[in-house]
Amino acid sequence: MTQLHEIFTNFLNGQRIFKNRDALSISFTPETILHREKQIEELGKILAPALIGCKPSNVFIYGRTGTGKSLVSMYVAKELMKVSRENGSNVKVIYVNCKMKKVTDTEYRILAYILNEFGEKVPFTGLPTEELYKRVVKKIDEKEQVVILILDEIDALVEKVGDEILYNITRLNQELKKAKLSIIGITNDLHFITRLDPRIKSSLSEEELVFPPYNANQLKDILEQRAKIAFHEGVVDKAVIEKCAAIAAQEHGDARRALDLLRVAGEIAERRGDKKVTVEHVDMAHEKIERDTFIETIKHQPLHSQLVFYSILELLKTKKEVTTGDVIDFYLEVCKKLSIKPVTERRISDLIAELSFFGFIDTKVVSKGRYGRTRIITLRISKEIEEKIYSMLLEKFY
Repeated sequence: MTQLHEIFTNFLNGQRIFKNRDALSISFTPETILHREKQIEELGKILAPALIGCKPSNVFIYGRTGTGKSLVSMYVAKELMKVSRENGSNVKVIYVNCKMKKVTDTEYRILAYILNEFGEKVPFTGLPTEELYKRVVKKIDEKEQVVILILDEIDALVEKVGDEILYNITRLNQELKKAKLSIIGITNDLHFITRLDPRIKSSLSEEELVFPPYNANQLKDILEQRAKIAFHEGVVDKAVIEKCAAIAAQEHGDARRALDLLRVAGEIAERRGDKKVTVEHVDMAHEKIERDTFIETIKHQPLHSQLVFYSILELLKTKKEVTTGDVIDFYLEVCKKLSIKPVTERRISDLIAELSFFGFIDTKVVSKGRYGRTRIITLRISKEIEEKIYSMLLEKFY
């Protein structure tokens, strides 16, 4: 018997911990969404006019990672389409994750994706973008209907291709004769809307919803709900749920993080052949996720965020601490070497603030007397994670 055959056979014959591990996935939609009743109701009221053929207001949804923005949006959209079918009205919802590389991360690809949702295939490249817009208008306008376009991670799209795409999409309504189009934009970036062109901001952000972080008790409720679906009875100690909730509450009330912790703790227990998930497994999961999350987060950050962090890492190789001014100067040099158009100093400051928010760095404002104030930057990550991220960025840029 080969070693792999033995691993697979032992897994099949061993003690089962999970009943349905998909229940701990962020994409899983429970029958009841806990602690988001207010947001569900508000979004439902905004979108309800679609049921009588009226165009709902465009909506902008803000909130940190893991606060239920996508979950609630898809839940409300699903119920809206269900009621639409029952009442004979025509409502179609198209969900687009703007971070899906080579699928929906450019203007051309998003338009092609929308057309594909209407059953029209277009080549991956080759057509003028203007032609795709004409096809989208023609397809949507084939009948009287209300189309709701959900653009998740909308900030990633604008970071890559600019905000003109949002202007073009909002203008589609001017070309539609029978149908109507509304947009739901979802972002983790609380300052995103302020950086948009004023003409786009006024048309896109007609309604705004803010999703606050979950507290420890709310996270505990969510984990208990999911654990009943995910694990066999008696497998998870109460202390495990409490610890996962407490850790995630400290890290910005992120339900995604809490669910990941519980899932990975279960996987560790299962691989070790343990019959129960314990606090010890949570500690091991926390260490593993922290390491993996930092690396994955930087890997999926926009280009200029990566360049700013690379600049910080290079500077801190020879200094104990650096200032915002140091980072700006170094970043501009890197952009020049790589022939990349730099972003503004204000945007660099925003990117530094985001890196602090994600837990990569600490920033402290200090007074320089008559020279004003500046931010001092230090690293918060371990040496091991620092070296892995540095190698990854060095390989990407050079």
